[in-house]
Amino acid sequence: MTMLAINGSPRKKWNTAKILQSVLDGAAKAGAETKLVHLYDYDFKGCVSCFECKRIGGKNYGRCAVKDGLTPLLAEAAEADALVIGTPVYFGAETGETRSFMERLLFPYLTYTPGYAAIFPRKIPAAMIYTMNVPEDVMEQRNYGHMTGLAQGFMSRTFGSCEVLAVNDTYQFDDYAKYLCTVWDAEAKAKRREEAFPQDLAKAFALGERLAAGIEAKA
Repeated sequence: MTMLAINGSPRKKWNTAKILQSVLDGAAKAGAETKLVHLYDYDFKGCVSCFECKRIGGKNYGRCAVKDGLTPLLAEAAEADALVIGTPVYFGAETGETRSFMERLLFPYLTYTPGYAAIFPRKIPAAMIYTMNVPEDVMEQRNYGHMTGLAQGFMSRTFGSCEVLAVNDTYQFDDYAKYLCTVWDAEAKAKRREEAFPQDLAKAFALGERLAAGIEAKA
């Protein structure tokens, strides 16, 4: 059984990547083969609205017709037994790379039929990971749950299920004094990093174990 994790952050060794790696570690403990890829390594664009994936009888029906750097990764994602997408929150949404990837990944499987049924051929465990600077109360005030809920809905419609893990009040810089960021309390951020981030990693590890268990259950 295989689990593929997609890092939609430009940082390869920071919050989102660390959380994703913890998910994979949990899955590996449960017996899954795992792989982490970084979207910013790929040269691609979002959906170009050609609708070739919807053309009845067409050679690209049910799959993205655009051929670019993302094409091999889309094929790999389609073959995975579990899929995890991680992204920071930029301007109240997924990163541009993450959103473009999701367009290319999910739209070919969506049909313009009553209920917008998906034609992905299997049910697989899936998850969305969101990392963000804002604490939980601000996330609620800004209704970020609507944004994460939309993604969860699209993922669930396509793959059958999707968990969401939000990681709040993340540590953004090694040295806050180097940047104009007086809205943040650097000491509070460091304290949160020390106390809460290990708990976030543990939640991610447990998520990986659950997703791997879901693979086993469907085998």
